[in-house]
Amino acid sequence: MAKRTPIQIYRAREKSARFIHPAFYLKIAILAIFVATPFLFPSFKSVDLGLKIIIFATLVASFDILLGYTGILSFGHVMFFGVGAYSVALILGKYASSTYAYLFLGFVIAIIITTALALLISFLSLRVQAIFFAMVTLAIAEFAIILATKLSGFTGGEDGIIMSAPGIFKVSFNLGSFMGVDISGRIITYYFILIVCLALFLLMVRFTQSPLGRAIQAIRDNESRAEAIGYKTFVFKATSICFGCLVATILGGLYVMWVGYANPESVLGIPIMLDVLLMVIIGGMGTLYGALAGAGFLRLAYSFLPDLESLAKHLMPNLHFVHSIMERWLLIFGILFILVVFFFPKGIIGTVQDRLKAGKTT
Repeated sequence: MAKRTPIQIYRAREKSARFIHPAFYLKIAILAIFVATPFLFPSFKSVDLGLKIIIFATLVASFDILLGYTGILSFGHVMFFGVGAYSVALILGKYASSTYAYLFLGFVIAIIITTALALLISFLSLRVQAIFFAMVTLAIAEFAIILATKLSGFTGGEDGIIMSAPGIFKVSFNLGSFMGVDISGRIITYYFILIVCLALFLLMVRFTQSPLGRAIQAIRDNESRAEAIGYKTFVFKATSICFGCLVATILGGLYVMWVGYANPESVLGIPIMLDVLLMVIIGGMGTLYGALAGAGFLRLAYSFLPDLESLAKHLMPNLHFVHSIMERWLLIFGILFILVVFFFPKGIIGTVQDRLKAGKTT
């Protein structure tokens, strides 16, 4: 038997230690919360919030593959999310019937389009400076929004496309009751999307820890040195772009299965891209799990901060000054964002990881 290298010994220790680390049990606890959400908080608002956190956390993680692990800033990542959403919505809602086969076909078409687009963008932009790549992706994303808006005969324009998911994913489907909760098409769709998102997330974790992922991180840290030792950096970066974009595309298809419609504002809009950027900053670039913290922070803030005004009126009916402050919930959100950036300069997960490492070395 061949003697193991120091790297193999280090990785074997990493694998054996991860099951006794507190972070492992924290991840299990978070997953358990998402699994139990429809039973603990059965209202539609809570389930909808939980699922959108799951989808956006996975979307942000796929963007982090590009920005945090490969060092590529793309403003067009949400465009691939929209490609997935529109492909599924067009097939099921406009050009075919709502069946499992057409649902699968919608995902296949979305993956083919995304692969072609991601390769085209890579060939056009990767050999130039990073800022040019960002500008090219922004221009293509804007072009996609214009196409989706103007080609109203094909895409439904600003009104978008309404679709219905097939079979057990239909809202009207009902499998009976379990623990006082109706197992409807909504609940089945929730668990289906949760399982797919979990599989995609684990795939991304495996990607970043694989030799390919390590090479991409080496290229991010010092591209010239990576080229000097023989890495074909263009191929590695193009692979990373295609992988991240394909994950975003699948998530777009899942998202439209949940909300039942797709229009330019809901699946292609620049505000969604800005939200993804904010989530990466809040969670921490290059941490992957930071995507969950960022998506949770932003989605919870968007869901509950607008309700602060009515809460203040209920608790403090005579304090009109407080009401006027709570009415401006975006101001409160801005203050919270500044506080997070101030106390967690590398994002929540990135800063916590740094402090834990510093604690071990002292």
